[in-house]
Amino acid sequence: MSATQLAALARTSAPQSMLRRFLALDAVVTGANALAYLALSGPLGRFLGVDSALLLALGAFLTVYAAGVGLLAARPEPPTLGVRAVVEANLAWTTASFVALALWLTPSTPGAVWTVLQALAVAGFAVLQHTALRVRQKTSC
Repeated sequence: MSATQLAALARTSAPQSMLRRFLALDAVVTGANALAYLALSGPLGRFLGVDSALLLALGAFLTVYAAGVGLLAARPEPPTLGVRAVVEANLAWTTASFVALALWLTPSTPGAVWTVLQALAVAGFAVLQHTALRVRQKTSC
């Protein structure tokens, strides 16, 4: 992805703002997902074909994770190490989602589709954040 494409997605050409916006978007989407898992674990569990206790645990974890990513996004200049940790965590989540689907989850069809779609969305956040970090590093040299 080029810097121009990234700037168009972020609606800014300022590398720092790009990175902060992609982190903030990740935090908002993750936080919304977390709240849904916490508030609707029973109905969502039945619809997705997964245990509601798993959704509660995931919701609690994602709440903390979203808050951390949000705090990172709120910093005027998010530290490189923190951004790299978010990118790696997002890639780990993506991998874990596919492994869980292949090895131990037995979701309904909507649950399988949801697992794949959320894994791809998280991978997309990782790509956007990594690319924005690289653009920031190139412009600061």
